[in-house]
Amino acid sequence: MKTINVGLLGCGTVGTGVAKLLIESNPVIAARLGATLNLKRVADLDIETDRGIQFAQGVLTTDAHAVVNDPDIEIIVEMIGGEGIAKELILKAIANGQQVITANKALLASQGNMLFKAAAEEGVDLAFEAAVGGCMPIIKSLRESLVANRIHSMTGILNGTCNYILTKITGERMPFDDALSEAQQKGYAEADPSLDVDGIDTAHKIAILTALAYGMNINLPDVYIEGISKITPLDVAFAEQFGYRIKLLAISKNKGNQVEARVHPTMIPFDNLLSNVNGTVNAIMVSGDAVGDIMLYGRGAGMMPTASAVISDAVDIARNLMAGTTRRIPALSVQREHIQNIKIMPMDEIVTHYYFRFAALDRPGVLSTISGILGRHDISIQSMQQKGRKTNGSVPVVMVSHLAKEADVQKALTEINRLDVVSEPTMLVRIEDEQLD
Repeated sequence: MKTINVGLLGCGTVGTGVAKLLIESNPVIAARLGATLNLKRVADLDIETDRGIQFAQGVLTTDAHAVVNDPDIEIIVEMIGGEGIAKELILKAIANGQQVITANKALLASQGNMLFKAAAEEGVDLAFEAAVGGCMPIIKSLRESLVANRIHSMTGILNGTCNYILTKITGERMPFDDALSEAQQKGYAEADPSLDVDGIDTAHKIAILTALAYGMNINLPDVYIEGISKITPLDVAFAEQFGYRIKLLAISKNKGNQVEARVHPTMIPFDNLLSNVNGTVNAIMVSGDAVGDIMLYGRGAGMMPTASAVISDAVDIARNLMAGTTRRIPALSVQREHIQNIKIMPMDEIVTHYYFRFAALDRPGVLSTISGILGRHDISIQSMQQKGRKTNGSVPVVMVSHLAKEADVQKALTEINRLDVVSEPTMLVRIEDEQLD
């Protein structure tokens, strides 16, 4: 049976999972592949910690360059992360003619266009199933299973940390800071959680998926990003009264000559399947012209789910090597000459529905003043509630709008927030509900 050698760069949480599967699941993989994936070298700065794996003598090294420069290694798996040494090693492996696998979404979102171009010029594959959605095969689905479809839209929960926090706020009315603290205690959130709770991690993922879905270059800088730190139990309660739950959504829509790509807290109806995705689980809904709507659901992070996706890439690449071919599937789903420079719509041009919560002083004429400002900016109100206890003389006034343009909404709120009868900045949450007008 043919042996294909693999080099692993980085043996942290996911890297350990990759090593574990390559060693302990070797018979299963070999039976399905018809070849042996041999973990020849593993590079990590720490080669003393017991990872619960029995490595063969000489496999572990602290020299990552020695792994990349080993002529017997055909597949390099980069699990280091970040945009520094990881990029350097990936480019070196590509230059050496090695096939590369990475789960490095941050690097792909920022440098992917350059890396895919380098791989194409050297005739090698750069695979990245594990970069988005953990064990959910969303990359394979977009590039292969949905190849005959024009993708209309994608809507997803792509960060388990945020989904866990919002689940706690929703289910237990727990304040954001307390929910974050619990997530950190359970190991679901980092000591510095900003990459997750500020929406940046989710933006990396939707930037990659948007490129794959619509045949365009990756364009992270133009993705709108808003995190979840302002979401309160009060807003969750009001959302439920309107029939909604709040989720951090990645939203991508094909508008023909431009696309939407945005990340922000969003109210979605109870009957939307995504509204019932809780805890650390991820899910994404894809709408195509031939298949209609499909949904993928699963663990979006963690040692073994992510490692499973890495191994799927390794097997795909190994099958190509056994057939004497590479680059069988275009990295960005279309042939390079067909990649388009499609514009991402500025957030100001987005049209959707809105939830507003005003902290208004309980005085005559306040509602008419607020409504008047909204009306002058072409924002009409679909429903309104005014209830709750006074806080420093203010009561929450909640409104749900008809379709409105983001630029108009922001201008109106700027004017409203300057009123002396409004005691704190207005809370805004966008709504995605096809049943609203």
